[in-house]
Amino acid sequence: MQIFTYQPPSIPWIDVRYVDRDIIIINKPSGLLSNPGIAKNTHDCALSRIQQRFTDAILVHRLDCATSGIMVFARNKKAESNLKTQFQDRKTKKTYIAEVSGHLKDAQGVIELSLAANKTSPPMQQVSDVGKVAITHYQTLELRANSTLLMLNPVTGRTHQLRVHMLAIGHAILGDDFYGDKQVIDAAPRLRLHAQELSFDHPYTGKNMQFKSHCSF
Repeated sequence: MQIFTYQPPSIPWIDVRYVDRDIIIINKPSGLLSNPGIAKNTHDCALSRIQQRFTDAILVHRLDCATSGIMVFARNKKAESNLKTQFQDRKTKKTYIAEVSGHLKDAQGVIELSLAANKTSPPMQQVSDVGKVAITHYQTLELRANSTLLMLNPVTGRTHQLRVHMLAIGHAILGDDFYGDKQVIDAAPRLRLHAQELSFDHPYTGKNMQFKSHCSF
């Protein structure tokens, strides 16, 4: 694991993909925190940047700092409550693209490994028999020389779920400087994990909304 130094990208400053009276959709770049941490230099984040343009923006969910892709923000308390309930009740659909080390034995499958916080190395997580249920579906998209491009569909939304699940089955996500060894870290300039698609029911109209951001891994 490398020491975390926060140097958020400035181009683009914020990539807004959709706006209406209830929600805002952005494409978050890798290296930008979703929300501020305690340290002053972490106050520059997706939430603070979007609030510079939309002062009513409210955080609904998070993506890891190193993960890029689609995020939704609410613009009022009713929308916030509705969206958070959809995430909690697993009514949202999330699709990620990841490039992992090696070739998987099975082209598709389900990982069901409970996760818990690693109390000796926060904020890292670990597989634990007494942890919270975590479920991830995976499907191979492309075999490469020493890696595999996967589509990942998490049923649950545990902290670092995809990173720990892939590590647990022996195929760490490339560029993962939290859980990967030196070979994994050196294999890519950033974490090869991208939130490509998010779908949910609009908090006001009830219409199903789908938003995509294709990656170039």
